[in-house]
Amino acid sequence: MKPRLEVADIFRAHGTDYRNRFKNQMPLQHKRAMRAIEICRTAAMGGHIDRCEACGEQRISYNSCRNRHCPKCQCLKTERWIEARKDDLLPIPYFHVVFTLPEELRTVPLANQRVIYDLLFKAASETLIELGRDPKFLGANIGLIAVLHTWSQTLRVAK
Repeated sequence: MKPRLEVADIFRAHGTDYRNRFKNQMPLQHKRAMRAIEICRTAAMGGHIDRCEACGEQRISYNSCRNRHCPKCQCLKTERWIEARKDDLLPIPYFHVVFTLPEELRTVPLANQRVIYDLLFKAASETLIELGRDPKFLGANIGLIAVLHTWSQTLRVAK
């Protein structure tokens, strides 16, 4: 079942205005990713005709952008990653913890992604490890998988 609203729909409706507004703050790779997502599986990407050999029905299929940030193109890869992580799980309770940049800092990563995201991962992992070791909480050495989510996509995994 197709979702009612896709990232591509939002980018098509508002992407040009957004890029114009933040053109000096947006890294080129973000602009390229947005454009790829906007035109993914549209006539702009070209396409081909699929024909059912049994009944002869024809259907036009547009090509995908294959951009690593595209939700359509990476859906299967994401599902496979999630399934593979299930094999890593132990039969014990887990906690999902989210660390978010304060609103005042949300524009900073646009120009300094590597530095800011490295600091976020370091702060988050050190915090969790310290709290895990504290006898008031768990009193244990914990393990963690940290994933950076932006644009609802997994961009980087830290161990």
